[in-house]
Amino acid sequence: MTPPPEKLLDQVRDAILTRHYSYRTEKTHIDWIRRFILFHQKCHPRDMGAPEVQAYITYLATERQVSASTQNQALSAILFLYRFVIQKDISLPADLIRAKRPTHLPTVLIHQEAMAVIGKMSGVPQLMAKLLYGSGLRLSECLRLRVKDIDFGNHQIIIRDGKGEKDRATMLPDSIIPDL
Repeated sequence: MTPPPEKLLDQVRDAILTRHYSYRTEKTHIDWIRRFILFHQKCHPRDMGAPEVQAYITYLATERQVSASTQNQALSAILFLYRFVIQKDISLPADLIRAKRPTHLPTVLIHQEAMAVIGKMSGVPQLMAKLLYGSGLRLSECLRLRVKDIDFGNHQIIIRDGKGEKDRATMLPDSIIPDL
């Protein structure tokens, strides 16, 4: 007796895990795919194609007025579904492929402003903020730090399984050593 076929979102999850994508990417892709299916009244993606994808991305841009990066994130999730799960090649119009992000300089705190914010904090949150600011850690990397990842002798922090499952080393600021 053959087992029942896997549900579509379980197949997506398996495809993501096979490619070693992060847990957050898995959650995001599955959420966008679920929204895409619900937008088309629960029609199976196998029965849809480029016009439905284009309609959904256009809806996000015009009705929901989401940012360019959000449109691109949704499109990436849907393209992942078609390429790796359904294994159906869909050709999209060139103007749909990627929304352009507006070009502007990011707003960044100057050193004194950052120190003022960190100075208002205390305890573990302050130590984490100092690590993030002084070492250039991502929040998820800071949350996963272990004692053995801190090398006091060489003044460095070893980041294991960072973005893209890559290990890297970053500096350990001298000002944080007493607190650690």
